[in-house]
Order: sequence, then structure tokens, then C-alpha cells
Amino acid sequence: MKYLVTHSTRYGYDEAIPLSHNVVRLRPREHAHQICLQHQLNLLPLPAVRNEGFDYFGNHVTWFSLQEPHMGLRIVAESQVEVTRPVPPEFSQGPSWENVLYTLASSRDRATLAAREFAFESAYVPWSPELAAYAAPSFSADQPFLQCVLDLTKRIQRDFKFLAGSTKIETPVMEVFHSGKGVCQDFAHLQIGCLRSRGFSARYVSGYIATVPPPGQKRLEGADASHAWISVFAPGFGWVDFDPTNGLMPSDAHVTLAWGRDYSDVGPAKGILIGGKRHWMDVAVDVVPEGEVN
Repeated sequence: MKYLVTHSTRYGYDEAIPLSHNVVRLRPREHAHQICLQHQLNLLPLPAVRNEGFDYFGNHVTWFSLQEPHMGLRIVAESQVEVTRPVPPEFSQGPSWENVLYTLASSRDRATLAAREFAFESAYVPWSPELAAYAAPSFSADQPFLQCVLDLTKRIQRDFKFLAGSTKIETPVMEVFHSGKGVCQDFAHLQIGCLRSRGFSARYVSGYIATVPPPGQKRLEGADASHAWISVFAPGFGWVDFDPTNGLMPSDAHVTLAWGRDYSDVGPAKGILIGGKRHWMDVAVDVVPEGEVN
């Protein structure tokens, strides 16, 4: 499936900002089931300095600096992406969760060693006995690991309410756990916390999900939104994605942007400003299947 993804961010300031340094992660990354066919990042005002590269996790990054007074900043990323539907793994043939824990602890395989760093705590995802206990019913003795993760994915979707605006980026995952509500970012952090608290390797995936307008209605411009899900490491399978917000495994409707330990590693845009008191921001996202592009 091919998509045209447009991600537009606008910042406005109540007084001129003399200097700002910014980091942007808006080029969809490539992997076995995704190719970025085209990408263009437009910045206004034009920056004095602009550099491209990759971060520690392999995500594409653009760094730029505005060094003249400016009252606003506009960042528009346009990408053409091709996503293929992954073949679901055969859960019954995979290792048990006990074997996964043993392999993570003992294997010297390069891929396993690289995955091990995703079993530790991170800025937004602490280890928690409460999260480990919540996950426990999904991990019956000798059950296939991926089947257990899918069961946990579905439980989170069933037990927690999606409520837009109920949390902020910095809302602690334990607050989400106790309140029973949040958004996709929160549910990704929650499931990662459950898995890491039991010793497994799990990472945060940011991206988009294609949505379908109601029958008879036109697609609303800017009506889509960023999305987040998780990926777990299963020896013999590699990294496998799960979407706790929707209680399923991602398909060709999920467009991957970046991945890391948690949201702090993959935020689409952040910066440091000198001067200014208040600012505002608005974001518009469109994920349009190629056949619907005008």
C-alpha cells in the first residue's frame, strides 16, 4: 500500500525569537516492510544552518538553527511511503516466554545483545511491580511468548479507555495505569512497562495509522494524527509489532516513523529557544492512500 503522508507543524510566539535550535524526526524510516519513496522537509523561515543524519537508534534526523528574529516557525514534511503487510508469525511454533527470558539473559548473539538494552528502564517507562503483576495473567506457564504478548495487547485495549486530551506527554505511566485512561502514546508506554517489568525487551514505535472517513463523507484535511505502538524482541523472529490502542498487530495501515526506548527518543520535533514568553503550536496530519491523492 502506498501513502502520501503530510505532517505540518506551526509554532507562533508572542514576541520575536532571536535564536532557536531544532531537531526534527519526520522522515519515515525504512525496514523490511516499508520503503520511503520520496521525502521533502520544508522549513519557514529558512534556517541559517541545516544538517541531516541519523540518531543512535537509526532514525533519520534533521538539525537546524534559526539565527534571525522570527515570530513563528512552520515545519512541513511530505513523504511517499510504501508499506507491505507483514506475514503474521506462527505463534505456536515460537519459544515460550520462559525461554525468551533465558535467551535474553544468556545469549551472546549480536541481535540479542542489541535488544537487551530495551529491557531497562527509560525516561518515561520505569520498572514497576504493579505493571508486572497486571501483565502476569497473560503469561501462563510454558505458553508461546508472542501469544502472551498478543493477549496482553488485547487486555490493555479492553481495560483502558482512549480519551483524547486526558493526558500530556509528561504524564507518568503509573498515573495512566491507575486512572484507566489515556491516548496511544500512554498505552504504548504502559505495555512497554509491563513487558520490561517482567524482563522482556520492548521498544516504542512512533508513526501514523491510515484512517477511513465515514461512508459518504470526504476525508477531512488534517484529521489524521500521529500514532504509537510497540515492538517486542522474540529470538528467532526478531522484532514483532503490537498495537495496544487497537488491540491488534499492525498491518499495512501502520506507517513507521521512528523507534526508540520511549517517546523522549522519537518526538517528531523539539527545540530550544532563546527569549520569548509564551508560544502556541498546532499540528495537522494527513495519511492518504495513493489512489485518493488529488
